[in-house]
Amino acid sequence: MAGEEHEQPNTDPLTDEQAARMLAGMNEVIRAGEEMRQLRTEMIQVFAGLGWTQDRIARLTGMSQPAVSKQVAKYRSGDPAPPMELALDQRDVPWLEGRLWGLAEQIAETLGDTARCAHHVHALTAGRKHFTPRNVDALRRLVEEDLRVHATTLPGGCRDAYDTISRGLDLPAKVTPPASASVRRTLACRLQRARLQGP
Repeated sequence: MAGEEHEQPNTDPLTDEQAARMLAGMNEVIRAGEEMRQLRTEMIQVFAGLGWTQDRIARLTGMSQPAVSKQVAKYRSGDPAPPMELALDQRDVPWLEGRLWGLAEQIAETLGDTARCAHHVHALTAGRKHFTPRNVDALRRLVEEDLRVHATTLPGGCRDAYDTISRGLDLPAKVTPPASASVRRTLACRLQRARLQGP
């Protein structure tokens, strides 16, 4: 009939919900990339503070020497933080979270898909999860379960490391350590893994 409105067929290939999910995934990747670039910049500052040469930093980071030189010059023109202590036994929250992360990575690598903590570890590593108190508590529960169920399979030292980390997280030191939380987590993660893997 004249004047009657006809509903136009929906020709959109994506619903609003599908588009939102897709964009959210893209935003996670972009955010993770930006966070990793910032983390690399801060790590270069840590290495420079430890007295590493620019050539050594460039080789290990996969960056060009001029790019490293630029970052180091920026670091030296500011107010450099005191050199970081690299002892494993430190009690601030980011350091303890990093140790937990390293322990969970070792468990996931050893047990593969049977590790309860594997999915959580992969999400943290990919930047899909962040180190919020809730996510850290969840990771602690998953690691503890893996330690209980697979005690005879896991490398020696895993249970002792977890007990130390857990006690520290329950009563962390109230300090403001040098470097950002992300840098301290990353360093603690690597050091914890190196300790568990042995010489």
